[in-house]
Amino acid sequence: MKQAGGETLYLKVERNVQVHDAKVTIGDLAQILCTDKATENRIKTIKVPQATNGKPGRHAMSVMELIDLIQKEVQGIEINNIGEYDFIVTYENLKHATKALGYAKTAFVAILSFFGAAFAIMTFNNDVDIPKLFAQLYQQFTGMESDGFTVLELSYSLGLGTGILLFFNHFCGRKITADPPPLEVEMRTYEDEINTTLIERSSRDPKKQKKKQRAGG
Repeated sequence: MKQAGGETLYLKVERNVQVHDAKVTIGDLAQILCTDKATENRIKTIKVPQATNGKPGRHAMSVMELIDLIQKEVQGIEINNIGEYDFIVTYENLKHATKALGYAKTAFVAILSFFGAAFAIMTFNNDVDIPKLFAQLYQQFTGMESDGFTVLELSYSLGLGTGILLFFNHFCGRKITADPPPLEVEMRTYEDEINTTLIERSSRDPKKQKKKQRAGG
C-alpha cells in the first residue's frame, strides 16, 4: 500500500467498456490521469477480478468499486470521477471466436434481410395492385395499353433502390453522408436501453446490496 502525497486523480469510465481478457485491470476499464505519473501507472495495473468473474457476457459495475480498489492501494489520494457512475463491462473471448463463424453469421443475416425485404415489397405491391395502377396511369397519359414494362415500372424500380441506399446511407461499404444511418441510431438506442436495464437489475441484486452495506459499514 502506498501513501499518496496530495496527488489528484481523474477517473473517466465510458457507459460500455469492452474487454477481451478475463484478467482485467483498472487501466482496461477507465481513462486515468494523475498529477503523479508513477501513481498513475500503479493504479492502471490494479486488478479488477469482479469485472468479468471469468465469464463472457455483460457485467454491470459501479465506479465506486473502482474507487474502493484505488483507495485500498493508494491512501490519501483525491479521486475525481468525470465519467459514468454505473457502467457495463462486455467481455468477449476472442480465442473462441473464428472468422469463419463471423462470416457465416454475416451471410445468414444478409440473406435473411434480403429475402425478408423482398417479400415485404412484393406484399405491398400486391396489396395496392401496383401493376394495375401503373397500367391505368400509362393508358390515361399516353392513350396506349401497357405491356407491363414501361417507363413507370422502370422509374419505380430505380427509385425504390435509390431510396433504400439513401435511407440506409451505405453503398459499397462507404457512407454517402457523414450522418449516421437510421439503423445505426436505432441499434445505439437499443444498446443504451439494454445497458440501462442491466444496471438497474444489478442495483436490485440482494448480493450486491449486502456488499455495499458491508463497504459502507
